[in-house]
Amino acid sequence: MKKSLIGAFAVSTMMTPIAAFAQTEVQFWHAFTGRLGELVKQQVADFNASQGDYTIVESHKGNYSETLNSGIAAFRAGEQPHILMVFEVGTATMMAAPGATRPVYEVMAQSGAKFDPDAYIGAVKGYYTTTDGDMLSLPFNSSTPVLWVNRDAMEAAGVDPDTDLSTWQNVGATLDALKAGGEECPLVTAWQSWIHLENFSAYHDVPFASKDNGFAGTDTELMLNGAAQVTHLTAMGEWAADGKFIYTGRRNEGGANFRAGDCALFTESSAGYAGISSEAEFKFDVRPLPYWEGVGNSPQNTIIGGASLWVMEGHEDAEYKGVGEFLSFLSSSDVQAAWHQNTGYLPITAEAGEATKMSGFYEQNPGTDIAVIQMTAKEPTANSKGLRLGSFDQIRGIIDEELEGIWSGDKTAQEAMDSAKERGDALLRRFEAANR
Repeated sequence: MKKSLIGAFAVSTMMTPIAAFAQTEVQFWHAFTGRLGELVKQQVADFNASQGDYTIVESHKGNYSETLNSGIAAFRAGEQPHILMVFEVGTATMMAAPGATRPVYEVMAQSGAKFDPDAYIGAVKGYYTTTDGDMLSLPFNSSTPVLWVNRDAMEAAGVDPDTDLSTWQNVGATLDALKAGGEECPLVTAWQSWIHLENFSAYHDVPFASKDNGFAGTDTELMLNGAAQVTHLTAMGEWAADGKFIYTGRRNEGGANFRAGDCALFTESSAGYAGISSEAEFKFDVRPLPYWEGVGNSPQNTIIGGASLWVMEGHEDAEYKGVGEFLSFLSSSDVQAAWHQNTGYLPITAEAGEATKMSGFYEQNPGTDIAVIQMTAKEPTANSKGLRLGSFDQIRGIIDEELEGIWSGDKTAQEAMDSAKERGDALLRRFEAANR
């Protein structure tokens, strides 16, 4: 992010509170549409109905990138919301904007709302806390990648749908069998950088970037061109050349193909459950994300995607009390358990996960606990805690371009990742210089 943009954040003390807001009205900007948007609206409606002191007003502001940009523009104009949803790759940008945000731990202490930072599961909480463990933003929708299986497509191609797909070695053999059996789309993916580089690195306990993936300082550099990453991307490039991996786009375009029954295997967020369970007219399974046997310390743990809720500066003290009450409501066991069960997002508190287990939900919906197990079975390492890199939204765009070069056969995996490192490191140095 350019220095001038960070500077725009830094002048928060010069901004005037938004006088047009009623004292008890709290603005909440988010990025959800469709089924997720409906569920957010219901959460807001439930909170508003539960008490008479505050009114939460939710507004959809586009996709994750658009919502972040809307929040930045609004802050510069002195029209910022109280609560802004920011996807996980925007964390470093928000942290580098002193004066623009009010840390959640301060908001909760000042509001007097119920808040126990130790209640949040470590793999989620750690992404949004300082090195001292103070929570900067509230985890909201946290997911992790898994493997979705179209059992009907497997059977149609003559492949046992219960085949062990825990390793990429086994997946490769299964793709061969699916292709030989007439399957036109053996494998499709969503969010290619997040799943096949960011999470791949964490799951194999190899660094994606130096300085503990950016947690230890802004003087970090990318390490995504290592032997483990190149080996994986080389295999995927070969699958693409053979028509076993079908590339559909950088975001979640492949979700429509899978939900329509057109593909056999799909690497996607655990939060794909909301759409797949409601739209798929075929039998499906959810399995752990595959790993390469013998590579790194795999399987370690995957990392989260999704977003957290940042509290913006520039509002009245009474309004922050309403913010605190709403964030406390969203973290409550009942609300979190329902959110987890309806969406496939992780329960952000251990209590919500235990409540879901005790309700019998996991037994009635096999595989829905896989994301939780995958994230919590092992204590995160410096390589698997997450990523905290400046300008990461733009860096992801660079990675997407380079991955497309592999899928098209225009570049080797090594050439593409070497280029991604060189181009991405240039952005990291600009971010570092702007935040010294």
